[in-house]
Amino acid sequence: MPAMAKLLIVEDDESVRTLAARALERAGHAIDIAADGAQGLSLIRAANGGYDLVVSDIRMPEMDGIEMAVAAAALFPAMKIMLMTGYADQRERAEELNGIILDVVQKPFTLAEIRSRVERALICFA
Repeated sequence: MPAMAKLLIVEDDESVRTLAARALERAGHAIDIAADGAQGLSLIRAANGGYDLVVSDIRMPEMDGIEMAVAAAALFPAMKIMLMTGYADQRERAEELNGIILDVVQKPFTLAEIRSRVERALICFA
């Protein structure tokens, strides 16, 4: 298991955001949360790109996860980003950005699944 990482979870659905944050906090990670892509990008800028991994929903108001990922990668090219979605068409959009997006997690997911996918991203793309 990798050492504690600093993670940003960007999700407009409060229950999913809370579930993912708790699961990853229990795994020993430091978590920041944002309710949409615009807020997520603002936190990424404020942290000077200092997150070990950003985990974001795709479909959100304000700015979607893909727009946020593209903007974050333009500012911080080494930033690691994982997306979550319950929509097949959104998954296809994300897969076109394989230079930016490490993984796409299908929703709904279990606590064990989100933890293992995050751990794998942190280890494989360190």
